[in-house]
Amino acid sequence: MESGRYRKGDSSVAQVVEGSNLQKGREAIAKNAWRDAYRLLKEADRSEALSADDLAALAEAAWWTGRIEDCIEARERAYATYLKGGDLPRAAMIALVLSHDYSGKLAHSISQGWFSRAERLLEKEEEAPAHGYLAWMRTHAFMAVGDLDAALEQAELVLDLGTRFGDRDLLAYGLLQKGRVLVAKGLVKEGLSLLDEATVAAVSGELNPLASGIIYCLAITTTTQLADYERAAQWTEAAKRWCERQSISGFPGICRVHRAEIVRLRGGWAEAEQELRGALDELQSFNLEFVAEGLNEIGEIRLRMGDLAEAEEAFSQAHELGREPEPGLSMLRLAQGRVHSARVGIDRALDDDTIDDIRRSRLLPAQVEIALAAEDLETARAATERLESLVQTFGTPPLKAAALRARGEILQAQGDPGGAGQSFRRSWRLWTQADLPYEAARTRMLLGVALSADGDDESGRREIQAARSAFERLGAVLDLRTAMELLGEEIAEGTPKASAPGARVTKTFMFTDIVKSTNLVDAMGDKAWENLLEWHDQTLRRCFSDHHGLENNKVGDGFFVVFDSPYDAVECAVTVQRRLREHSRAHGFAPQVRVGLHRAEATQKGRDYGGKGVHAAARIGALAAEGEILASRDLIDAVDLRFPVGELRSVTLKGVSEEVEVASIIPN
Repeated sequence: MESGRYRKGDSSVAQVVEGSNLQKGREAIAKNAWRDAYRLLKEADRSEALSADDLAALAEAAWWTGRIEDCIEARERAYATYLKGGDLPRAAMIALVLSHDYSGKLAHSISQGWFSRAERLLEKEEEAPAHGYLAWMRTHAFMAVGDLDAALEQAELVLDLGTRFGDRDLLAYGLLQKGRVLVAKGLVKEGLSLLDEATVAAVSGELNPLASGIIYCLAITTTTQLADYERAAQWTEAAKRWCERQSISGFPGICRVHRAEIVRLRGGWAEAEQELRGALDELQSFNLEFVAEGLNEIGEIRLRMGDLAEAEEAFSQAHELGREPEPGLSMLRLAQGRVHSARVGIDRALDDDTIDDIRRSRLLPAQVEIALAAEDLETARAATERLESLVQTFGTPPLKAAALRARGEILQAQGDPGGAGQSFRRSWRLWTQADLPYEAARTRMLLGVALSADGDDESGRREIQAARSAFERLGAVLDLRTAMELLGEEIAEGTPKASAPGARVTKTFMFTDIVKSTNLVDAMGDKAWENLLEWHDQTLRRCFSDHHGLENNKVGDGFFVVFDSPYDAVECAVTVQRRLREHSRAHGFAPQVRVGLHRAEATQKGRDYGGKGVHAAARIGALAAEGEILASRDLIDAVDLRFPVGELRSVTLKGVSEEVEVASIIPN
């Protein structure tokens, strides 16, 4: 965006003595010698009143040398001076740039305030280039909320105004934004063509330096999100060379974050992290949005290196700055063995209706992997089909590779190792051709497992061995350990551990819950409710202990309890309801508790249990009425009950594809 910088020949510029700091500062601005320009104009500002153009030039020099506070101060003074002189279009231009500055600092309310000022200043002015820059910023706002039609309309306006007024920066912005919108709408070939055209203008030096930098930034962001890593790498290297030519401090930090992502994807993790650490030092007071992006990248690197604590810290810091660290955070939870948390996180990220299909395509592979870990084949299959449909729209090789790997994982889970192997092999070739070694190695290990499962153990071991070597070169210690375990190799004591795969067990699961607890709190008051809840918890825990139940979790006023014996589970549930009734008869009141029981297979990791069986048990508990014990047929058939059982009925449980038969167990 044009920042209102000093222009040769402006009639507003006062004549000065040749050789003064002001004159030298103007000459430095004209040569993009930002450090000299900042020093000279700052000295001039101490000795004389600068014009609005000179203040705008000082702000630009401060921006390029990473002095964002000085930049904002100078721009606010330039705005006031333009406004006082009645130059409303230039005042509006400065207001738009200030909106951009404050947005980078995550001061969104102030940013919106400056944007509104620009709108107000221009609403009665004749159409001018400033209206094009206003439309340019509106495209960002519309794209952020997913309104692509409105964004396209604004991008067309930017193009039209840039053409009519002969503003090369504005024309390039219009090409860029129209290209980004078309890509988001699935018109990838047409959109990338416009992006390339805009970026060539930046490379060739036709544009204002700030316009060049912003176009580089958004073009690289778009191509990276699209998984067009070859194009992103080419533009990243061009941007790096351009930054080096500019003798600047601030913008290279942003360029370096982009470059680090490409380096990370190509397997240079240590180099990428070093690049990111340097970038973060530059950006801390400059652009917090890119600080968050850099922290998220560090989290991704640390996750792959098996440093889960550092990954957690980096993702947490990125989140504090407003960057949703997905899918990295959910994949971290999976690596920690916290399958339920991983599932909740990735599902919530995908439920965000403001994300576009490009962003969605980056999340779906993680949803497939997490859903399979949770034994939710239905969700994994739906996510795979959605990913495959996006391949038809966007079609980049890495996206195709991700979809093929997801399909292979589905086939493997369905007991078709032959079909899975074919998908994995095609996926591995695409990852390799795209020069993405970590993804290629992960897919190769899956291929090895599929081949072994299909009876070709020799070929399977060969593929796993190749993956093992790649993981060792990359420093992917968790994946390395997994490969070593598959090969039956002895693992050194100090080698970091991946999350245990978990044991398959058959247990009886109980879920309890106080019915209408919110109403009780309102009726009783906080203190009386706390006393009642304490009695409830103590009473139920004694029942669990007496009947050999293991309390797995407590959420609010309910319990999740695991039993080895279905008989013990039934006896415990009956005892719970009897004691509640006895308390009601003796004291006139007891909370109404519902109990759900289900016997099923699940995956046990330490004290935690997960899988479809646990999910079904929770849903059965939620269906029970007050004072009821509702049990699945699987539980009822597994034990010789000494209590009456109500009539079986079929129910549909949310998230469970098949109907489940349930009935009430009635205490005597």
